[in-house]
Amino acid sequence: MRRADLADGAIAGAVGSTALNVVSYLDMALRARPASSTPEQTVDRLAGIAHVDLGSGAPAANRRSGLGALVGYGLGIAAGVAFALYARGRRQPLPMATGVLGTGVMAMTDGSITALGISDPRTWRRADWISDVAPHMAYGLTAAATWNRLRRPSARRR
Repeated sequence: MRRADLADGAIAGAVGSTALNVVSYLDMALRARPASSTPEQTVDRLAGIAHVDLGSGAPAANRRSGLGALVGYGLGIAAGVAFALYARGRRQPLPMATGVLGTGVMAMTDGSITALGISDPRTWRRADWISDVAPHMAYGLTAAATWNRLRRPSARRR
């Protein structure tokens, strides 16, 4: 495994995270739904576990908001690096890579919020699942396409 492959995985994960956010924001705009409070709740729960005081009032809310977004990007980038380890530097079939990356990052995020007691996906409605699946599949598709674009075609690899 070359360091460049890990960097490419991180790049693919960052591109996927951007696509996930774009799809989420489009959903918010089209359905006039509010932003999810899950990232802030995750940060609040993690801060409590780590015994980190985020402060109170508006400053604490601002920290939770900023850190919530950073945690999301961190998970997306980590998933891209994990995929790079799995792919071992090689291009992957786009449908398979989309599914692996999309469901992988979805399992990471949904598993985290379930383990932290923030939400229980077993209680979600159809609209909740669509709001969760669509951005994660956008992540998977764009991260997979980016990964493959950063790989040289097999015939030219040495």
